[in-house]
Amino acid sequence: MARTQSVSPAAGSTVLPAIRRIDVADLRAALAKGIDDFKAIPSHALFLCLIYPLAGLVLFRLAVGYDVLSMLFPIAAGFALIGPFAATGLYELSRRREAGLDTDWTHAFDVFRSSSLGAILALGALLTVIFLVWLAVAQAIYVANFGDAPAASIPHFLDRIFNTSAGWRLILIGNGMGFLFAVLVLMISVVSFPLLLDRDVSATAAMLTSVRAVLANPVPMMLWGLIVAVLLALGTLPLFMGLPVVMPVLGHATWHLYRKVVQPGAIGRPTHRPQPDGRRYAAEFPAALFPWSRHRK
Repeated sequence: MARTQSVSPAAGSTVLPAIRRIDVADLRAALAKGIDDFKAIPSHALFLCLIYPLAGLVLFRLAVGYDVLSMLFPIAAGFALIGPFAATGLYELSRRREAGLDTDWTHAFDVFRSSSLGAILALGALLTVIFLVWLAVAQAIYVANFGDAPAASIPHFLDRIFNTSAGWRLILIGNGMGFLFAVLVLMISVVSFPLLLDRDVSATAAMLTSVRAVLANPVPMMLWGLIVAVLLALGTLPLFMGLPVVMPVLGHATWHLYRKVVQPGAIGRPTHRPQPDGRRYAAEFPAALFPWSRHRK
């Protein structure tokens, strides 16, 4: 259980939320609440995560038809790097359900009316850059071991990977580098996005709070990262079709993990940006295409 004592912010950082110490029981509780949220609003989660199985099918088509087999696994693994940003709408739904508010699926897009939208997008852009760097590193590792020539077929590619010394070297180095990227993203984002939705803080403060949360709870957080990695790996089978279940459960659970790790404070939750009612103007395009972005009367 999360203990009442907290790890206080360092001197000069009083705006940062205090961090609780957690244990394995808190991870189980967060996952259980995530599953409960998914059961309560499964259609919302499926809607938000529809892109994942579609992306899996696209990746499979690319791998079969356009000689990008070497990048298939790095792209699939890279979903974990941008997952915290992609799940922002799920955090909002869990926040609303926890507060006893309406959880209609359109409320997932309330994120776009948050006063923290700029910070959320900035942090999301950072994760996207990390994802792209990871792809570049993975490609460089492959070329260093096998050169630029593409595999002739899937059996040829698999034979290269599993039956050659270069293939095993690729597996070891690639997974080692992937682990480092995953740890980096875990440290800066494990509670960042939920915090930005819940409190009026900057992107920098959110990242620092996330780093402090990991440093204060190294074993539980590393275990959480392992849980995420294993569930995402299972979700990719077959052809990424399990991700519409795995992603929302992890997204909802991450909100509840945030609640256990970050101690409630007096920092106010950001308000939503007001949207004009009535007449619409050309300057509102393309926002006018999304009616949920306007205030409900």
